Amino acid sequence: MRNFETILISLNELKANKLRTALTMLGIVFGVASVIAMLSIGEGARQETIEQIELLGSNNIIVKQKVTPLTGSETKQKVTASVGLNLKDANAISSINPFVKFITPQRESVTKLSYKSEIIDASIIGTTVNFPSTFNSRVNEGVFFQEHHLKNYSNVCVIGAGIKNQLFRFEDPLHKKIKIGKLWFDVIGVIEPKALISSNTNSGGLRNFNDDIYIPITTMMYKMEKYSLGFTNNVGWWDRVNYGTVIDRSTVNQLTIKVTDDIHIAESANLIRRILERRHYGANDFEIIVPEQLLDQKQKTQRIFNIVMGAIAGISLLVGGIGIMNIMLANILERTREIGIRRAVGARGKDILNQFMYEALTISLLGGLLGIIIGFILTSAITSYAEWRTIITPTSVVLAFFVSAIIGLIFGIYPAKKAASKDPIESLRYE
Repeated sequence: MRNFETILISLNELKANKLRTALTMLGIVFGVASVIAMLSIGEGARQETIEQIELLGSNNIIVKQKVTPLTGSETKQKVTASVGLNLKDANAISSINPFVKFITPQRESVTKLSYKSEIIDASIIGTTVNFPSTFNSRVNEGVFFQEHHLKNYSNVCVIGAGIKNQLFRFEDPLHKKIKIGKLWFDVIGVIEPKALISSNTNSGGLRNFNDDIYIPITTMMYKMEKYSLGFTNNVGWWDRVNYGTVIDRSTVNQLTIKVTDDIHIAESANLIRRILERRHYGANDFEIIVPEQLLDQKQKTQRIFNIVMGAIAGISLLVGGIGIMNIMLANILERTREIGIRRAVGARGKDILNQFMYEALTISLLGGLLGIIIGFILTSAITSYAEWRTIITPTSVVLAFFVSAIIGLIFGIYPAKKAASKDPIESLRYE
């Protein structure tokens, strides 16, 4: 009963001084709001990084061709001896590395693409049937090309969602004819829309899949680029490439190796590097990207970023706590006579302590609730105007509210103890 009366006295005191209570809350309100907003930015960036890495495939190892600057006679000899990244490299990796599930080559070029009166520049990707499963892509409309398209050098293509929007708009693109370079291709499928991703090396070789067109790699090499492929009677186009006469010219821009499980990724990446270094005579004309390691690296950077932002937001809460202590100390000085009267009519020191602790805690909790509301509004504003991806997690909300309550308790203890320790006689004499 005594505690309930103390709580009522505390609430009445706060209600009687609305402006002072509101001003005291401001530090907590903005502190909680900034913590939620900062953590939401960090979580949005983290989720975006994960989604980008998932586009590359968690069990993938990416080998990209790169240009080696010709500096020094020894480097020139190595580059001259190496024919660059090619299909024979893929064959060697597949036969030597026991953890390889399959390898997806990519040969790229930028070509004029036309449909009716529309003419655009598009990225053409020559690849194989494993591309969708390699890069976690799904065909929304139609199908992806099959093995028989590779064997027959078929003029078929699968387009990205961006190409569909640019060329076809409200038309159904399936089985329409588009002109790629000097050849006509039949559209047999449309890849599902993907997040827009930069294509620089720092982002792990990711690209905007929406603006790509995929064709059989054999069609690109044999027809589009007039490469000659020789065949034997072996089964499967991959094994039927006559490496002796063609492979030096059948270079690719990228090989994506899918391993059996993520346990062997680091081991496989090291083995692939040794294989290629030996096959390329030590020429540094390739780079190996491991999405899983890239994700770990980016997450470490993101954690540091989150800690820094959280610390900055935490300073706001600290300032709010100092504000509570400052106002409470001034409040005690102003209410010294009231404290003396309460002690004179039977209130214990513990009751005075509880009264001021309840006031500090109430200010913190109300400030925390208002801060959560403003945090949601602030996060929405950041998403709308800055166009940053933000994600508010329950953890960030609970953490911000919990910290605000702790701040109220910590910074309310000293003023409450000071109020409880006042001598009743001296307090009654205070003017």
